Amino acid sequence: MSTLDAHGGPLVDLMVDEAIAARLEAEAHGLRSITLTRRQRCDLELLLCGGFSPLTGYLGRADYEGVRDHCRLVDGTLWPMPITLDVDENWAAGLDPGDRLALLGRAGELLAVLTIDDLYQPDQEREAHAVFGTDEDGHAGVAHLQQSHPIYIGGTVQGVRMPPHDEFTQLRRTPWELRAEFDRLGWDRVVAFNTRNPMHRAHQELTLRATEELDAHLLIHPIVGITRPGDVDYHTRIACYQALLTRYPADRVILSLLPLAMRMGGPREALWHALIRRNYGLTHFIIGRDHAGPGDDRLGEPFYGTYEAQELVARYADELGIEVWSSKVIVYVAEHDRYEPSDEVPDGATTLSISGTELRRRLHGGEDIPAWITYPEIVTILRRSYRHPDHDPTE
Repeated sequence: MSTLDAHGGPLVDLMVDEAIAARLEAEAHGLRSITLTRRQRCDLELLLCGGFSPLTGYLGRADYEGVRDHCRLVDGTLWPMPITLDVDENWAAGLDPGDRLALLGRAGELLAVLTIDDLYQPDQEREAHAVFGTDEDGHAGVAHLQQSHPIYIGGTVQGVRMPPHDEFTQLRRTPWELRAEFDRLGWDRVVAFNTRNPMHRAHQELTLRATEELDAHLLIHPIVGITRPGDVDYHTRIACYQALLTRYPADRVILSLLPLAMRMGGPREALWHALIRRNYGLTHFIIGRDHAGPGDDRLGEPFYGTYEAQELVARYADELGIEVWSSKVIVYVAEHDRYEPSDEVPDGATTLSISGTELRRRLHGGEDIPAWITYPEIVTILRRSYRHPDHDPTE
């Protein structure tokens, strides 16, 4: 394990060298193994590359309970989201601390070796209430938690190889690589924009305002691991991001993909996203309205308040290691042909806005998409996707 203390603080690297990797490959044949799910591969990738620094593996009981109840590891370090490895109760029988497990990818390849520190049965209902604020299964994070296995394994991991990706490899920069890229470009102030949706004119205006106010460059850092069920597939989203890059000032923006499995955890997730972006070397992070919200509950009410995420993150501002830029509601002002914060619109001006639901309805129905909403090249990409909705929305 090595660390780097620059551009966002110490960074953990859990990948072993070639000699140790060869030894682990040989030893793995005699170890019990787990073929990781897609969500588990996402978590492992961010552990191995340092995206989840300072974690060196899956949380044992004490750290898990500290994170669950107080957003802190046992040593007091701020960390809001449990990173756990769940297994079947019968499968876990006979395992003991000190045992080692081979963690396998989807093709059966060895990704890492886990040395067990702890095995425990969590109170998953308490976890749902503490982390997500609800036990309603209409919440995507709760639904996944309710389907999880009842035993958690805590322990450290040694990485042999990263989970492989067949597509967009040039856009998948690790924290180490992204920090080095910022150094190469001479960017000392960089703000990240998190997204799991296509970007349109309102998003562009929001990010441009952030870069201007912060005197910073921009990283568009979309999540392409697991997002909310029903989201636009990530192939289409990446095509939209690449098209939009040409609409920004030259040399002010880059695109990199984040292989995160979202929990749709609203305020807690916003805090988590900020810490992850600190690890990637960002100096600033945009927190949006209802950041990482899962939609509405069974009564048709949002699970979280509009600015609840911004309020929670602000409570930890002094120890985040990254500055947060909280976005406001922006609307299109017809007389000015531009987007402006709603609280800066002149009296009597004509304002327009559109929800994501309404935009999707228009795309599905083949209706006209006004130029004030998005650019024609984005419309073309999205119409093609809606005509051929055969992509998996995640990897």
